[in-house]
Amino acid sequence: MKVRLLTIGTKMPNWVQTGFNEYYKRIQPMMSTELVELPAAKRAKNPSDANLAQYREQEGQAILATHQSAVREQLWVLDVKGKMLSTERLADKLSDAMQQGDDIALVIGGADGVSPEVLANADMKWSLSDLTLPHPLVRVVLMEQLYRAMSINNNHPYHRGN
Repeated sequence: MKVRLLTIGTKMPNWVQTGFNEYYKRIQPMMSTELVELPAAKRAKNPSDANLAQYREQEGQAILATHQSAVREQLWVLDVKGKMLSTERLADKLSDAMQQGDDIALVIGGADGVSPEVLANADMKWSLSDLTLPHPLVRVVLMEQLYRAMSINNNHPYHRGN
């Protein structure tokens, strides 16, 4: 199984790269992962609601163009209105996808969210928290949670929660 993180935004701060890379290295023996950075839409200084919808649409088109549905790649979208999962439940979902032979494309949308079209194509809508998290931090938290879930699935002692 392969997990691709489809993220809007490039040029992350060093602390994001350091945190992300730490868990990226750790997870590779358990699960192949790939980071795919897609450029954010160019934004006006004082965007209107119509502009925001246009940005989401433009970024959504890039996400859907990158999604590999032809190779049985499930589309999991991080969305504030999505379902919250415990780490153990995430481990179960990853295990289920592995048993089905599916890959996963995990979407971190842009600053203005994801387009309705991306949400409509999602196999799962997942919320990390009720909190609003900055997108750079989400990359690190997401990678750590994927590593933690795979640690559970591989009986690795990293996860000590009950």
